Amino acid sequence: MKATAFAPGHISGFFEPVYHPEDISRSGSRGAGINILHGAFSEVNIESSNNQIFEIYINNKKATAPVTNLALKYLIGQKSLKLLVRTKLTLPAGQGFGMSAAGALSTTLAAAKILGLSNIDAIKASHFAEIKLNTGLGDVLASSFGGLEIRKTPGLPPWGLIEHIPFKSDIFLCVIGKKVDTQKILTDEKKMKNVIEYGRYCTKKILEKPSIENFFYLSQIFTNKTGFANKKIIDAINTANNFGKASMCMLGNSIFALGNTKNISKALSAFGRVLITSVDEDGARILTY
Repeated sequence: MKATAFAPGHISGFFEPVYHPEDISRSGSRGAGINILHGAFSEVNIESSNNQIFEIYINNKKATAPVTNLALKYLIGQKSLKLLVRTKLTLPAGQGFGMSAAGALSTTLAAAKILGLSNIDAIKASHFAEIKLNTGLGDVLASSFGGLEIRKTPGLPPWGLIEHIPFKSDIFLCVIGKKVDTQKILTDEKKMKNVIEYGRYCTKKILEKPSIENFFYLSQIFTNKTGFANKKIIDAINTANNFGKASMCMLGNSIFALGNTKNISKALSAFGRVLITSVDEDGARILTY
């Protein structure tokens, strides 16, 4: 049997990691971000088998895909099934676009549909995988619901609560440098100290005044205070700010911006490859079954 699903990419403007070692369901992050129309499309075929076999292809290349692999293990347990997964990522991995989460989530949604499991089962499996592997802290939950979201409390429902800021616009993405090892950063206690402090501050402030203007303002504070941005990233943000608003994608050597289409595209093209996307308001979803 076959099904296809889509999960939007997710850009974090700021985040506060929250871990509950005894309960992954309550682990994740508080913060805010934007879900976008670029993301992951996954086609899943499931057949009966004498063994449990996962064959995963990403952009037509066979891949280990550790997050997707682990998410499928959480989803199907010990069942002897053969799963053939073909995922198309429309943005580069390791640049703060939530591609590993989107790939896993689109895959588990499609697999769950075939197996008669719920969307919550799929979301839970992918959330567990990204937390366990330290590849993300809130991308799966955000991608599930779409929009410009504030993650008020960490984890899965009923613990994890999301509030939305109504917003629909084109978003400019500019990839400026090499990909970032998210796992390495999320396990660095020294770096995480600043992230926790300023992530908590920014989340508090966005809840006091939930607007797109405040979201970009606080995202820039987080970027400056955490020290993740190199000079080229800062220069690109400052340049884009002349024509709109911009900040760094967490965690990647890339920025996101909105504003005057012609001017921002031209200004950012001096720093790297520019892509234009839009806000995805619907969240992860089944496309065909």
